[in-house]
Amino acid sequence: MISHTRRIEATPAQVWEVLADGWLYPLWVVGATRMRAVDDHWPAVGSRLHHSVGAWPLVIDDQTVVEESEPDRLLQLHAKGWPLGTARVVMELAPAEGGATDVTMSEDAHQGPGRLVPAFVRQPPMLWRNHEALRRLALLVEGRVSHRRGTVEPD
Repeated sequence: MISHTRRIEATPAQVWEVLADGWLYPLWVVGATRMRAVDDHWPAVGSRLHHSVGAWPLVIDDQTVVEESEPDRLLQLHAKGWPLGTARVVMELAPAEGGATDVTMSEDAHQGPGRLVPAFVRQPPMLWRNHEALRRLALLVEGRVSHRRGTVEPD
């Protein structure tokens, strides 16, 4: 698996709050374009996000399934994205100094045609994708925290 870590200036509980809101998924996951449905028990093990990936008009309806979930610490997903196959994505949250959280996102092809691509070819784009996803997640989480503190002025 390829991994990228980013420090987010928020507590693990505040980061988890965003991860646990499935409707926010396309705001931070690169490639996800819209949500169609979120299981009521998301992010419990076995729950699903029903989303779309791609750019219009080449949009594919797919889903992501929770494989493991430990609030404020770990979210492991089986992300489907046919025709490329599926990926395993692991989000790990670790408390850091000053009330921050180190978030590590790990990903690799799990099943399907994408698994046939050599790791040295498929992993650099995944690293870029994970870097951007964590940047978006940080902006979302830190923006919510700042807004709650009243430090962000509305437009």
